[in-house]
Amino acid sequence: MALDKCQSGSKLGKTIFHEDGRVLLAQGVKLTDTLIHSLKKMSIYTVYIEDEASTGIEIVDSIPEELRAEAVNVINDGLNSIAKLKDDKPNIQNMMRSDRAIRGFKKIFKEIHKCLNDNRAALNLLAATKIHENHVYTHSLNVTIYACQLAIANGLPLKDIEEIGLGAMLHDLGKLYIPSEILNKPGKLTEEEFEMMQSHSELGFDILRKIHEIPLPVSHCALQHHERIDGTGYPRRLKGDEIHKYAKLLSVADVFDAVTSHRVYRPPMLPHEALELLFAGNGTQFEHRQVQLFKESIAVYPPGLTVKLNDGRTGIVSKYNFYAVGRPEIRIIKDEENQEIKPYEIDMAAKENLTVKIVDSDTLL
Repeated sequence: MALDKCQSGSKLGKTIFHEDGRVLLAQGVKLTDTLIHSLKKMSIYTVYIEDEASTGIEIVDSIPEELRAEAVNVINDGLNSIAKLKDDKPNIQNMMRSDRAIRGFKKIFKEIHKCLNDNRAALNLLAATKIHENHVYTHSLNVTIYACQLAIANGLPLKDIEEIGLGAMLHDLGKLYIPSEILNKPGKLTEEEFEMMQSHSELGFDILRKIHEIPLPVSHCALQHHERIDGTGYPRRLKGDEIHKYAKLLSVADVFDAVTSHRVYRPPMLPHEALELLFAGNGTQFEHRQVQLFKESIAVYPPGLTVKLNDGRTGIVSKYNFYAVGRPEIRIIKDEENQEIKPYEIDMAAKENLTVKIVDSDTLL
């Protein structure tokens, strides 16, 4: 649930980890006003809470929080190490630094891939706690997880999956060269600022293509992840098969995570709204197969997530409907007047509940 809605005395349902893997708060700790305030200062906006209303709802993580924390740390260190190559003269130390970074990326991706491969039925990719203030790193991790899941759904060979994973981790490298006042500007960008923001694709590619250990298709993930199959993307307005197959896959994962994540300049979309956005560009901006497979590969509203319905009721997602991704089973815990009630279950996919819609959720990526 959203941290803003937590009350002092609430018991933490899942451990919260720092970006470096250290435990910040352990499962079972009772939150105080001071702890809640401290978590907000660390840009943590959602937590799991233990209560009677959620008893029996099983939370299965495709990617354990410990691994997420470690991965963000690896991405942080690795991107910053590689970014330094832009201004430094080529030498043995720089080569060794980039080698270490690439080895770190490959090692952590193998662990991510193993988790997703071992937990194919879980698909719980959305209810992750934010543990880093810089969205470039958390975005890179989320896109890596989505892209890996999508690559698996495509039935791609392991070599391709590993290259896509490496490309996803590195795809936004160029953003490290964009001034933070532009990257985090709350208002609309000027035309000059927008051009500078778009330059991140080529900036990242220019570095990656010079690193011997990085296959060229991986570098093209950085260059082409904003290209669209109808030619409306950037930087080169490529069309159709002019775009590398990795970039076509990556663009779907990238857009979904971008629009469902908190940014200083806009609130996040609800997950089912983000899917509708992808389907609006289905066959024009994005490949039909990739959009369809992505829809089938993720838990839009995973079990344990607190949601608000259009009739005012509040509930907890109790079961995922694989045949209706935006309409899960809900355990209602508050009535239309926001009063706590004896919990009961509804199936949003049932005929009698088709007018019921999710209008808000505590999801945060």
